[in-house]
Amino acid sequence: MTVRTAGISGYCNLGLRFVGLGGAAFALLAASAPVLAQDGNDETRLRKIEAEVRALQRRVFPGGDGRYFEPEITGQPQTNTMVTQPSTTAVTDILARLDAMETQIQRLTGQTEQNTFALRTLSERLDALEAGPVLGGRPVGSAGGTSAPGTATGSSTPAPTPTPAPAAAAPDPERLAAVSAIAKPQTEDPADDEYSYGFRLWEAGFYPEAQQQLTMFVEQNPEHWRATYARNLLGRAYLDDSKAREAAPWFLRNYQADKTAARAGDSLLFLAEAMIALDDTSRACIALAEFAETYPALAAGRLLDQYERNRGRVTCN
Repeated sequence: MTVRTAGISGYCNLGLRFVGLGGAAFALLAASAPVLAQDGNDETRLRKIEAEVRALQRRVFPGGDGRYFEPEITGQPQTNTMVTQPSTTAVTDILARLDAMETQIQRLTGQTEQNTFALRTLSERLDALEAGPVLGGRPVGSAGGTSAPGTATGSSTPAPTPTPAPAAAAPDPERLAAVSAIAKPQTEDPADDEYSYGFRLWEAGFYPEAQQQLTMFVEQNPEHWRATYARNLLGRAYLDDSKAREAAPWFLRNYQADKTAARAGDSLLFLAEAMIALDDTSRACIALAEFAETYPALAAGRLLDQYERNRGRVTCN
C-alpha cells in the first residue's frame, strides 16, 4: 500500500509539474500578445510620421534633389554603419549662391550710382532752366524771385540786371525807297514771279531782302522748276553778304536734292567757295574733286574760270 500510494503521489506531483509548466507557458503567451500588438502600432505610427516628414520636406524643398541638404529621414533603414565624410554639395551650393548674390549686389549698386548721377545732372539742368535767362554764362534770377545758383535768396547783393538789347535801328528811308523801286513781275506764273523778284533784289545788292524773298519762295514752292535756281541763289545771297556759314547748307541741300538739276553743279562749286571762306581746306578740296568728277563738262566749259580760280586758292593733296 505504501508503494502504491507513493506511485500515485508521484504521478500526482508529475502532473502538477506539467500543469505548472503549461500555466507558465500560457502566462507567457498571454503577456507577449500585448507586446506584439504594441510593436505593430509603433511601427505604423513611425511609418506615418516618416511619410509626413517626407511630405513636409517636399513642400519646403520642392524637387527632392538635395540641392540644399539631404533630409534626415529617408524612409529607408540604415544598413551601412560605416562612418563617411560629410558631403560638401550643400556648402558648395551655398557659396555659389552667395557669390551670385554679391555679384548682383555690385551690379545693382553700380546701376544705382549711374541713375543717381543722371538724375542729379537732369535736376541741375532743370534748375538752370527755371532760373531764367543767362548772363555771362550764369543764370540770372527771374522776376518771380528764383535766385541764381550760388546766390542766397534775400541776399543784400542784388542780382545783376540783364543788359537790354539795343533797339532796332529805324530803316533807312533811302533804302526803303530803292527797294520799293524794284518792281515785281506780273506773269501767268505767280511762283516764278516771286523767284524773279528775289533775283532782282539780289542783283541790286539788297542781300537781306533777297534772302527773305527767296526763302519764302523755297518754302512755298519746293517742287517748282525754279526751286533749284532759288536754293542756289539763296546760298549766293548769303555768300555775297559775307555769311558763308549760312550759305553752305543751302548749296549742299541743292546739290543733294537732285544732282542732275540745272544748278546742282553750280551749288557744289559754290560750296567749295564757301568752305574756302571758312578756312576749311579739307572740305573745300573734297567739293572741288567731286565737282570735277561729277560735272566734267561744266569744269571744262561754263564754270571753268570759277573752278580754276577756286583751285588756285587752296592746296589739295
